[in-house]
Amino acid sequence: MHELLTQLSGLDAGAEAAVRVISSYDTLIDRRVPFGALTRATAALAQCAAGISRPHHPVVRFGPDGKQLDGVHPDVSRALRWGEGLSVWLERSGPPRDLDDLILERFAMAARILMPTPPPAAQDLADPALIEILLSGSHCAEDRARAAQLLGLDPSRLIRVVAVATTDARDVATAAVELVATSRPATTRVAAIGSIAAVVLPPTQSRPATGPGSRMDPNIVAGVGGSALPHRARQSWLQAQVALRFAVADTAHAIVDHDDLGALALLADIPSDRLVANPDVQALATHAATDSGRMDLAAVAALCRTGSLRRAAVALHMHHSTVAARVARTEQKVGLDLGSSEGVLRTSITLHALRLLDCPTVYDRDEPAQPPRVSDTADNPDSRRSRHYDSFVEDGAEPHR
Repeated sequence: MHELLTQLSGLDAGAEAAVRVISSYDTLIDRRVPFGALTRATAALAQCAAGISRPHHPVVRFGPDGKQLDGVHPDVSRALRWGEGLSVWLERSGPPRDLDDLILERFAMAARILMPTPPPAAQDLADPALIEILLSGSHCAEDRARAAQLLGLDPSRLIRVVAVATTDARDVATAAVELVATSRPATTRVAAIGSIAAVVLPPTQSRPATGPGSRMDPNIVAGVGGSALPHRARQSWLQAQVALRFAVADTAHAIVDHDDLGALALLADIPSDRLVANPDVQALATHAATDSGRMDLAAVAALCRTGSLRRAAVALHMHHSTVAARVARTEQKVGLDLGSSEGVLRTSITLHALRLLDCPTVYDRDEPAQPPRVSDTADNPDSRRSRHYDSFVEDGAEPHR
């Protein structure tokens, strides 16, 4: 450009000036200047006021002295409209100058180039295939980035993935939409992946109220993954599935946040067959095979959770002596000492292990839908395990009889 200007300066002063105008706008575009700076530079080049109007933005005007003017522009001498609601103009009081048309054209072109490209509008119900790609471990990073863009996700903003399942035969995707609709998200991004549904939400999304008496469907459970950028959405998805395994329908723990699990999440890494073979797990499962045993374990779980017989009794709406009797019977049958902190910890871990074994979720659609059950162990081949151990790990699951 410098060599071209040198040659033109000896031939045609007008041509040299035109090339300088073009060079100036090229520099402004390369520097990605804001629209105020672009308009101020235009006014300086044209030696008259210049302005720009964009949709959903106030009018910007600058005088040739570099001072910003108000949004009124009655004396437009040259104007150019450039699609998408973009308008630029010069405000010259006298006759037009030779370079006005070129300046106006370059002004409009630079403004069009510098206008931010809006992200693709996400649909009210996002394409499930895009969500599967975003959460998949088999697609490359470029495919996941493209899926995030098409879903309207800002690559610099955190998201959280929620895993949703049901305890009945209803469609999990429909259940997931109903769950997040209670907190009114701007966009619902849901996809059914195997037997569970994945929901992509911003980390600030409010969590629906849970437990008896809430408006949440009692047959829906959910696990919430940790916050992650869109390109790491699979990490949040895997965490959500771990949290889902700890969820219990129709209780205050129907929605479990992975961040709240802490070290308990490590239990999910233990293979199901090892959990099944553990003597404590087998002993508690055998004891829970009867109605009375399940009520005993409800008392034991409340004691582990509250740390006090009286607080456990309040939680279960029982007399504290009844809770004490059920705890003592469990200690005798199972061989655990709930009078020590070690015994309480050991029992609590065992109860969580039982909950994991009874979870109907999967990590990926090509894995088995349910882990092995404890009911078929050699120690008690004829016992029939209840379909859900949720009753003995939550408050008020069984009435006092």
